[in-house]
Amino acid sequence: MISVRRVLVWLGVAFTAYLPARSLPWTGEIAYPFVLALALSLYLVTTWLCIFWNPPRRNRGPAPTPPIGIQGPTALPLWACVMSLACAALVPTSVALAVGPGSETEPFATWYLGGIGALMAIVMVRRRPWVAWTGIVVLSIAAMAWMGPLEALNLGLVGSIVWVGAAQLLLYSIDRAARDTEHLAQLQRAASAWQASQVVRQRERRVQVQRALAVAGPVLSRTVATGGALDDAQRLEARIAEGALRDEMRAPRLLDDDVRAELEAVRRRGGAATVLDEGGLDDLAEPSLALIRTQLADTLRTSASDRLYIRTSPDERVAVTIVGRSATGSGVADEDVVDLWHEIAHPR
Repeated sequence: MISVRRVLVWLGVAFTAYLPARSLPWTGEIAYPFVLALALSLYLVTTWLCIFWNPPRRNRGPAPTPPIGIQGPTALPLWACVMSLACAALVPTSVALAVGPGSETEPFATWYLGGIGALMAIVMVRRRPWVAWTGIVVLSIAAMAWMGPLEALNLGLVGSIVWVGAAQLLLYSIDRAARDTEHLAQLQRAASAWQASQVVRQRERRVQVQRALAVAGPVLSRTVATGGALDDAQRLEARIAEGALRDEMRAPRLLDDDVRAELEAVRRRGGAATVLDEGGLDDLAEPSLALIRTQLADTLRTSASDRLYIRTSPDERVAVTIVGRSATGSGVADEDVVDLWHEIAHPR
C-alpha cells in the first residue's frame, strides 16, 4: 500500500537528485572535476541520510519531540545536524574551486544554492530549526563570498530562504493542528464520559423512584382509601415507609437489601434511624461499598439503641460513623446517653 509519507519521501529524493544533476552537463572548462564529484557525493549522501535515517529510540540523545498526537518526522540526530552544517559550508566552496575562476555563476556551478536550501528545508522538517537557519546563514556567506551578494540573491539564494521559512510555517501549522485535534479528542472523551455518567445517574434515579413507589404506593393508597383514618399498625407502616423514603433520598450508596431490612427492623421495634451521606464514598468501587454495607448491617443487627445516627465521613480513615443514643430512664426529658459508637474504616 502506497502511503502519503512514502510518496513525499521519494519526491524529496527525486528533487534533491535533480538539483545536483544540473552540474553534470558543464559547458566550460572544469579545473578540478574530482573535487566537483566529491562535493556532489557529499551533498547526496548527507541529504538522503537526513531523509531516511531513523535511529532506534535507545540510540537517540535528548532531542525535541513532536507534540502529543503527531505521527510525523522525528528529530534529526545531532551527528546528522553537524554533517548538514559541514555540507552547507564545504559544498559551495568546493564547487567554486572546482569550476575555476570566472565560472562561479554558470548554471552548472550554482546548483548548490537550491540544493543546500532543499537540504536545510529537510533539516527543518526533521525538527531542527536552529540548525536549518544556521545552514542558510552559512550558505549565504559562502555564496556571497564567491558570487557577490546580488548575483547570489538573483541566482537562487532567495528561493532557498523562502523554502526554509515555508517549511517552518508548514511544520508549525501541522503541529498546531495536531494539538488542536488532540484537545478536541480530549473534550470529546470528557463529553462522552459526562454523558455516560448522566445516563447512569438517570438510571439510578429511575430505580430509586420505582423503589419509592413500591414502598410508599401501598401506604398512600390505603391512606386515601380510609380518608386518613389509620389504625396503629397502619400508622407504623406509614412511619416505616417514610423512613425508608428518607433513606433512599439521603444515602442510597449505603443501602442494600440487608441494610434496608435492618433499618426496618429498628423502626418496627420502636427505634428511630437517621441515615445521611455527607461524602467520602463517591470514589469507592462496588466491592468496597459492599464491605461497608455488610459491616453496617451487622452493627444494626446487634444494636439496641433508641435512636441511631448513621453518617458517612469525608475522613481518609473512617468511612461511616454509627452513633446510638438511648434514654437513661430517669424521666427527665432529653436525657439520654450514648450507648453505641462504631466507626467503619475504609477498606484497604
